[in-house]
Amino acid sequence: MHKNITKLLAGIACLCAFGVATPSFADAPAKTEAATTTAVAAPAVTPVPDAAPAAAAPAPAAAAPVAAPVANKGDTSFMMISTLLVILMTIPGLALFYGGLVRSKNMLSVLMQVFMVFALVIVLWCIYGYSIAFTEKTAFFGGFDRLFLNGIWDPAKGTFAAAATFSKGVVIPEFVFVAFQGTFAAITCALIVGAFAERAKFAAVLAFVVLWFTFAYLPAAHMVWFWTGPDLITNAATSASEALKAGWIWQKGALDFAGGTVVHINAAVAGLVGAVMIGKRVGYGRESMAPHSLTMTMIGASLLWVGWFGFNAGSSLEAGDVAALAFVNTLLATAAATLSWVFGEWISKGKPSMLGGASGAVAGLVAITPAAGFVGPMGGLVIGLLAGVICLWGVNGLKRLIGADDSLDVFGVHGVGGILGALLTGVFAAPQLGGQGIFDYVTNKMSADPYSIGHQVWVQAQAVGTTIIWSAVVSVIAYKLVDIVIGLRVPEEEEREGLDITSHGEQAYHG
Repeated sequence: MHKNITKLLAGIACLCAFGVATPSFADAPAKTEAATTTAVAAPAVTPVPDAAPAAAAPAPAAAAPVAAPVANKGDTSFMMISTLLVILMTIPGLALFYGGLVRSKNMLSVLMQVFMVFALVIVLWCIYGYSIAFTEKTAFFGGFDRLFLNGIWDPAKGTFAAAATFSKGVVIPEFVFVAFQGTFAAITCALIVGAFAERAKFAAVLAFVVLWFTFAYLPAAHMVWFWTGPDLITNAATSASEALKAGWIWQKGALDFAGGTVVHINAAVAGLVGAVMIGKRVGYGRESMAPHSLTMTMIGASLLWVGWFGFNAGSSLEAGDVAALAFVNTLLATAAATLSWVFGEWISKGKPSMLGGASGAVAGLVAITPAAGFVGPMGGLVIGLLAGVICLWGVNGLKRLIGADDSLDVFGVHGVGGILGALLTGVFAAPQLGGQGIFDYVTNKMSADPYSIGHQVWVQAQAVGTTIIWSAVVSVIAYKLVDIVIGLRVPEEEEREGLDITSHGEQAYHG
């Protein structure tokens, strides 16, 4: 029976993966040498239209063709290192952070879930995910131009396509951009498993990830991060026309530098829905469920902190000033959140804990993610200080109010921290508070229009609300489908014995 279920799961995964990608390559639009894919840095603004053009002048002599931009080896190396750092965040960083927090009988099950989810999502990303997230089609869902990564390498011409960055005339190899964004998708899906750790079927976890990745993560990434790049913006008219090709949330002007909405809020909502639908662990509230190895958790948190420099600084897509700003904000905000969480816990509970220190660091990393390249260092400091104490409340007071068994506090840290960071980005991105403001690609400098904190916070709130609703709806449907076909939860006797033995036939530790 178990083998039959496994075969059925494989069939479902394949159908979901290829079902969204049925158009033939002949239906896809012709590819260009330079790709028009990138992640979000600052939305292109639409200034007052230019004055009416003067009478047509005689046609000038044909100009010599402009050479296509060539990727800089320094930027390319920087992005490859950043990609490796994001991989480090997930395996082993997130795996060890989560693994140390569960009971010893479930250590390997959590490691296995994170490891396999990472591998599964990377494969799906290269088959169809990248194309749906980062090609032009609609404001909510991309197309199939890059299905199976088609069109990036041209064997006839012997050339590779490039991906746009946030500077005109600056590109990176598109394969590097594919890999970098693939690691974002993988860690987002892996974050979810912490919410229902110690009780979910392994097959159910994989099946859910296929569905959620396809219908929640990919649309969110497209809505928030897709645009056609800066090079086609030359005046007000092209600024407006190119903005209409971007993702829906991008068009609204939301700021999300490295994934406050796409990654953290998105995953946290999916995790919370799963914790509610799967139900509480056997003995929850009556038996001790203390972390079995805070040593492992501290190691994992440290790897997350180190890897997050690639996550945030790498989201600038260039080794330049904005990357440096994101780097220092990631360092400062995380340190501030660690301090505020530990001192808050010390005051409220009487003792500072290693778990509090590790949790505070992750809370700071989460909260600064959407703001990293937009706010000044002092804005990052305030965001970190607030994230520590507010996420401390999230894993204590808010968790009791909700009443769900979110095993590893995915929503309390990633959901609360992501929402806080996304909203505060709208505040501290203001130039009057030391932020970067909005970049105007028509003038190719910071916009001269006054920055409205109230308006930007409202735009940020719309992005947060859209992400919450979208992820929640997709998650409920996906969990329900998986429950009908496979079943979400292991039997009680297997849960009591531990998933290491009952699901994988292994033990993390031997006496």
